Amino acid sequence: MEYYTIGQFSKLVGKSIQTLRLWDIENKLKPHHVTDGGHRYYSEQQVSQVTQQPIPARERKIIGYCRVSSPKQKDDLERQIDHVKTYMITKGYSFDIITDIGSGINYNKKGLNNLINMITDYGVEKVVILYKDRLLRIGYELVENLCAKYGTSIEIIDNTEKTEEQELVEDLVQIVTVFSCRLQGKRANKAKKLIKELLEDDNG
Repeated sequence: MEYYTIGQFSKLVGKSIQTLRLWDIENKLKPHHVTDGGHRYYSEQQVSQVTQQPIPARERKIIGYCRVSSPKQKDDLERQIDHVKTYMITKGYSFDIITDIGSGINYNKKGLNNLINMITDYGVEKVVILYKDRLLRIGYELVENLCAKYGTSIEIIDNTEKTEEQELVEDLVQIVTVFSCRLQGKRANKAKKLIKELLEDDNG
């Protein structure tokens, strides 16, 4: 999405800079954002709002998003990428791939942040993932609602349902793993032992 200085915006909408500043003060039209230096910036949508003209259509991308939890799973990541690529080629999609290595309960991953920025810039038509939890393990519905707001759909390749017990164990393992990474010594060993027991109980 493009942003315009108050001078550029003034010319695009046919209003004086003084009028735009007054609208800002009166809360009739606030800038999209203001820099630390006090410079106002307006968005494409605000141009459309003032001129009552639709934003020109532009190409939106289809993104394949692939994620694994740790660097040790790089081989799994490559297989996941191949699977997602094969699926989208079969569908006839033109696409880009975004990858992440990080926990499914970590919201501050580079790839995920890049994807969300593209979505909120109206630049993504569809997100394709192998499994639902590859996007996020906890908080998936938040991203799903965000996508809906910006006209982005999510396409899941494998919708195989897991039992409640499986999902609970996987969530617990993720949570314990994240916190154990922040611990040292005996506490870390106890956390790792708990993870092992959870996995053994689940497999049993």
